Amino acid sequence: MIEVEKVTKFYGSFRAVDDLNFSIKKGEIVGLLGPNGAGKSTTMRMVTGFLNPSSGNIRIDGTEIREDPKSVKRKIGYLPESAPLYGDMIVEDYLRYVADVQDVDPGKVAGTATVCGLSEVMHKNISELSRGYRQRVGLAHALLHDPEILILDEPTSGLDPNQISEVRALIKEIGRTKTVVISTHILSEVEMICDRVIIVSRGQVVADSPTAELRARYGHRAQLRLQAGGCGTGELSRALRALPGVAACADAEGEGGLASVVLSVGTDEDIRPSVFSLIKDNGWILYEMALQHNSLEDVFRSLTAGGNEA
Repeated sequence: MIEVEKVTKFYGSFRAVDDLNFSIKKGEIVGLLGPNGAGKSTTMRMVTGFLNPSSGNIRIDGTEIREDPKSVKRKIGYLPESAPLYGDMIVEDYLRYVADVQDVDPGKVAGTATVCGLSEVMHKNISELSRGYRQRVGLAHALLHDPEILILDEPTSGLDPNQISEVRALIKEIGRTKTVVISTHILSEVEMICDRVIIVSRGQVVADSPTAELRARYGHRAQLRLQAGGCGTGELSRALRALPGVAACADAEGEGGLASVVLSVGTDEDIRPSVFSLIKDNGWILYEMALQHNSLEDVFRSLTAGGNEA
C-alpha cells in the first residue's frame, strides 16, 4: 500500500531524511517512532504528498506520488498534530463544507460523524469544543472522503486520559478496514494500538518489526534473590556473568542476608536452566527469580541514544 524507496530530504544543507526505506501493507496499523528531529513528520508529509523528496520514490498503491498526485491524495486521509479547523463554524457546517470542497456526497457527513462520536456536538461551534472533540472533528475531516490510508500525527497529544482511551478505541476500530500510520511519542499507545513499529533515528530506519517481536529481540531482564553462602558479591557477579546469554550483571540492595542481582539478557535465550544449574552446583538457595521483558520504551532508548536535531 505504501512503498518508500531510497528517500532523502534536504532542507538547505541539512539532511532531514537519509536514504529511507520501508513498505506498509494494506490493513496494517503501523507506529512510526523517533525522537524529536528524527525525520518522522518530514516522512509523513512526503508520504501524503505535502512535501516532495529530494531523491527517491514514494508509491501509494503502486502509483508514484509525483506522477499522479491528485489521484494518490484521494486515497489518503491526514490528521496533522494540530488540525487546522475553523473555530467560528458549527461542526455540521464545517464537515459539509469539507465535503463540498472534496466533492464528497454530503449524505456521508452524518455517518462519518457517528463513526467519530460527534453526533451530540454537531450543532456546536468548533471553538466551544474540548480538545478531544476537536481532534475528533479533525479525524472526521480526514475520513470524510473514505480514504484507504489514514495518517495520524500525534493523534492523542494534549488529551486527558479518558479522551486518549476513546481516541485509541476509535483508531483501532478504523484500523479494521483501513491502513493506518501513527506518529506518536507515547510508546504505551503504540504497544496498545499498532501491529508493527518502525523506529527512525537521524533520518534512517533503525528498527522495523512487529511490536511484540521487537521487544523480544532486544532482550529481557532477570532479577534474582538468593543466598550464596560464603560467596562474595564480586565472585557471585562473575559467576552469573559467565553464563551463556547474560550480557551484564548488576548488584541490587539485598535484605536479610540475601543477595539481589539483576541480569541483562541480550537475546531471547531462556537463561533459567543455566541459572538453576549454577545455583545447584554451588549449593546456593534461590528465593526468587522474576523475568521481565524490555518494554518498548527500553528498546526505543537503546536504538535512539544520542538524539537528533531539528
